[in-house]
Amino acid sequence: MKRLVVITVGKTHSGKSTFAQALEQQLHESLVIDQDNHAEFLGTYYRRLLPKQGPNTIKYSITRAIVDHAVRQTDAHLILCNSNSYGQGRSELLEYFHKEGFISILVYFDLPDLVLEERVAHSQRSKTIFRAASSFKEVLDRQQYESLNNPNVTAPAEGEANHLLVIKNSDEVREIIRKIVTIANN
Repeated sequence: MKRLVVITVGKTHSGKSTFAQALEQQLHESLVIDQDNHAEFLGTYYRRLLPKQGPNTIKYSITRAIVDHAVRQTDAHLILCNSNSYGQGRSELLEYFHKEGFISILVYFDLPDLVLEERVAHSQRSKTIFRAASSFKEVLDRQQYESLNNPNVTAPAEGEANHLLVIKNSDEVREIIRKIVTIANN
């Protein structure tokens, strides 16, 4: 059986989680793995285990365990819903899935920063996912800075995955979902 891994890439409030949930409804036998859920779980129940500085290694370990389990114990298509903006980490993730026989699809949310700033300003999302930030505005500001100043933060490029699909505005979501369902069925 052909299995897909759909990996979302984009800044906060670009629509990655909403897209993943909508795709899960249309792509039969699929499963969303959303790292924000893992961060919220840790922030709610295991805050004392969170590192004070540096990478959130426990969150990554939980995500990795869930991904490994889903790869080996299910035959589901996987939808990974987190920012995936660091090129090296994304490359390692894609390599893992390719070795497991998955067809990879990167969905890059390339929305204008003004749209994201407006969404952040009116956000009602829970802040329990935060470890080192106090607001989504702070997260967006950091992501905007890193996209300009950190060479490790890169937009996906052609050839990085089996398929690269780009969303530049919310009106394109339905068409991108249709393309992914077509890839799964062909």
